[in-house]
Amino acid sequence: MTAAAARRRPLLRMILGRLAIGVFTLAVISVLIFLAVSLLPGDIAQQVLGQSATPETVAAFRRELGLDQPLLWRYLGWVGGVLSGDFGNSLANGRPVGELLAARLGNTLFLAAYAAVIAVPLAVGLGLLAALWRGSWFDRIANVATLTAISFPEFFIAYILMFWLSVRLGWLPSIADPGASPSLGQMLTRAFLPAITLVLVVTAHMMRMTRAAVVNVLGAPYVTMARLKGVSRAGVVTRHALPNALAPIVNVVALNIAWLITGVVIVEVVFVYPGLGQLMVDSVTNRDIPVVQACALIFAAVYILLNLLADVLSIATNPRLLHPR
Repeated sequence: MTAAAARRRPLLRMILGRLAIGVFTLAVISVLIFLAVSLLPGDIAQQVLGQSATPETVAAFRRELGLDQPLLWRYLGWVGGVLSGDFGNSLANGRPVGELLAARLGNTLFLAAYAAVIAVPLAVGLGLLAALWRGSWFDRIANVATLTAISFPEFFIAYILMFWLSVRLGWLPSIADPGASPSLGQMLTRAFLPAITLVLVVTAHMMRMTRAAVVNVLGAPYVTMARLKGVSRAGVVTRHALPNALAPIVNVVALNIAWLITGVVIVEVVFVYPGLGQLMVDSVTNRDIPVVQACALIFAAVYILLNLLADVLSIATNPRLLHPR
């Protein structure tokens, strides 16, 4: 066995172990989702058909939905359909749930990517500058601003931005729905307010972690030695401190990107953005159970997958974790 192969084995074992934990966690979450939906009060069939429906019609609809079967068989049937790519049909319009998810998931991923492209470089850059000028007025202002941003919930930030940038100044539309077949420019314009809302929420966390990680590394002896050798402060941060602080920074960036995808529900609702979160909220209102279950499962799967990616990147960028003694 070569040295390179020997070095890859711990990482491979770690990835397989994390993957097994992720699959088990997703299986447990699928059970919780199904039980939570099944234990909702009221008769779903009766609420979908309305109070004017006859008992015979309700009973027939219950049989069509499989609600007359034991809970375990209904769960196994749902999971089997999901594993084969069949999420069932919507109770609201009869369309396949997979089609509804495909149409909305792309919008949610676009919004998350839009916010991440702005937030990640901004947060890492501000964190580096705060660490470089630690104790300066810039550092103090950045800390106050980030603490303020963390203190406010996303819906409050969303309404403040909507009030000033849309209602008062009229610079941007308050409704983020880009319509049918929009151009890239229209999508960027319409999604700017929800994207900036997400940026303000996640930038604070990433910026503070970047600053803390870099400041911690700056106190290491090899950094002091580099300074004594005449390396500039900026050079010390970029060439010595940042590479060794990469593991916690990568971890927090991956976790915040996971939040961007799974935590957009409130922001999408506020700006009426046609994403997966808005679809889930509308489906809860309409008691469209197959869509609710599918949306919740996709959010859980994406969050678990990105958490797995965060773990892998964190260990892969930290030799002390990759090769523990």
